[in-house]
Amino acid sequence: MQSLRGQLLISSGGLFDPNFRHTVVLIGEHTADGALGVVLNRALNVSVRHALPDFAALVPSGEPLFQGGPVQPERPVFLAEFNSPGWADLPVFGSVGFVVGELSPDLGSRIDRARVYVGYSGWGPGQLEAEMALDSWIVDPAREDDVFTDSPDLLWSRVLERKGPEYRRMSRMPFDPSMN
Repeated sequence: MQSLRGQLLISSGGLFDPNFRHTVVLIGEHTADGALGVVLNRALNVSVRHALPDFAALVPSGEPLFQGGPVQPERPVFLAEFNSPGWADLPVFGSVGFVVGELSPDLGSRIDRARVYVGYSGWGPGQLEAEMALDSWIVDPAREDDVFTDSPDLLWSRVLERKGPEYRRMSRMPFDPSMN
């Protein structure tokens, strides 16, 4: 099994699970025991400042809170680009990684940019591999600009588009194909 840590999982046009329809998931960990990540493109209609004030000083003013996935939706998940890769508790790729546990008082001086999610996406042993075998997901290397895009609602289409001609038609697929 090859680890997908640091990769994007782009939901295929045939993935109709409402938790993952038209999503882009950053994989933070992937081992024989399972995988976990966060959905990058599901901004919520609430700001971090309003919903989780303890995190407000770590993100830009007015930054939305994101829905990271269906697992533990009451649990905040903090993802950041660190000014030194060694600062991340769970490194993902480059200088991007997760903070696990308590937020340290000096965390703000260690990050360049950050996002806060509620919940995460998780797969048990073999579950993600089974979904991959069904072509539910398309894989692409993650980029910092994907993780911290200013247009999360366009991320799914944009990442598919950059994969080339064979994915361009899919990148234009409406969320609800019956509306086509």
